[in-house]
Amino acid sequence: MLALSDAVRDGRIPNAEIVTVISDKCDARGLELARERGIENVAIERRGRTREEHELEIIAVLRERNVDLVCLAGYMRLLSPCFIEAFRGRIVNIHPSLLPAFPGLDAQRQALEHGVKVSGCTVHFVDETLDGGPIILQHTVPVVEGDTVDSLSARILEQEHQLYPEAVACVLAKVG
Repeated sequence: MLALSDAVRDGRIPNAEIVTVISDKCDARGLELARERGIENVAIERRGRTREEHELEIIAVLRERNVDLVCLAGYMRLLSPCFIEAFRGRIVNIHPSLLPAFPGLDAQRQALEHGVKVSGCTVHFVDETLDGGPIILQHTVPVVEGDTVDSLSARILEQEHQLYPEAVACVLAKVG
């Protein structure tokens, strides 16, 4: 979220603004950081509701604010078909692997266990499949001798902070 906020502020994502930051946890660090930057932020907790009930509230908040593009960051749940349909072609996500390799959780661990020599990150459109939507952009990260999940994750995160704003700028340039 911060990388996107910085890129909007610095003009690397031209003619854009972050309208709101939403989390399902009221104590999420992202909400606090958004507040510090003067960005509207909303906690929409699950409160024992079904995924679709929870997402209908999020959809309503996004529609009230005329959100054009939904950028997921740290959202670790599959979106319901209802949410996908509400914003089809307008939801992007970042994932710490070179999709289609290593979708889902623990992508860096999966990469190390498979012995790959190159890993990276992917920004993709979100569809009903797990990390399977159309790829927008990717950056590679070499896997080096002695890499651990933590060391590889740290290098991938550096690339994610560059890639996500670049991909969002590309998407907005095509729809704008």
